[in-house]
Amino acid sequence: MIPYFPQPGFHLFGPFTVHAFGAIVAVAVIVGWRMVVARARAKDLDPELVQDLLSHVVLSGFIVAHLYSVLAYFPREAMADPLLLLKFWEDISSFGGFAGGLLGLWLFFRFKARDVDPAVRLQYLDVIAYVFPFAWAIGRIACTVAHDHPGTVTTIPLGISLESPEAQAYIAFFYREAGRLAELPPPAGLAKMAFHDLGWYEFLYTACLMVPAFLLLDRKPRPPGFFLIAFPLIYVPARFFLDFLRISDARYIGLTPGQYAGIAVFLAAVFFMLNFDNLVPRH
Repeated sequence: MIPYFPQPGFHLFGPFTVHAFGAIVAVAVIVGWRMVVARARAKDLDPELVQDLLSHVVLSGFIVAHLYSVLAYFPREAMADPLLLLKFWEDISSFGGFAGGLLGLWLFFRFKARDVDPAVRLQYLDVIAYVFPFAWAIGRIACTVAHDHPGTVTTIPLGISLESPEAQAYIAFFYREAGRLAELPPPAGLAKMAFHDLGWYEFLYTACLMVPAFLLLDRKPRPPGFFLIAFPLIYVPARFFLDFLRISDARYIGLTPGQYAGIAVFLAAVFFMLNFDNLVPRH
């Protein structure tokens, strides 16, 4: 089992502390940004336009990721304290980020780059889609060190060990919040168990499967839009089943908001794949 450790942090001064989560997410954004620009150059696309596009995608993605997370997963807390909606540095959602990124894309091409040909727009989108798993893997390291996606207790070797009292207190907090504290075994039994860390599992899935798959698929030319479709087809099924392991997430008719979003995204990707020749604009 993987040893438990609290999220590292570096105290600056006063109330300001740099936590590992924020630092690693920043690294993911920087690495992804540079990879997109480099790939755009390699594809003979305008590097300045792609950087402007990325600024819209990243900003909109983070804003919507936060709003979606608060409204979908913590509606009661948001009603009790609407200021939660303004705390953009807290609580972000993967699918909210995807939706926000697409919104940023639409706003950019609708208002700032209206003259870009639709076929060329798709090339820019596909450059971003290709790079996404590489940046996503780094981002999931941030989730791993923060343990911010804890799942149910388990005995599998890939779980995070509950041997330490600190780890037991951490997982007990989430079980208590979900009203499921009685499901946990006594401390002696719990110390021999672990908990599913969904951020850790997603990192393994992305780094060990998605990144190699994209590298392999990129070995021969692909039509624009290929990786834009490939990403949700490969990512969503894993995310859908991992969500069943969540402890205290809001559920609607048995499924989390992420699962409903995943179904919609996956079906949209299948639709575009089946109708690719009719939907993809040509020069």
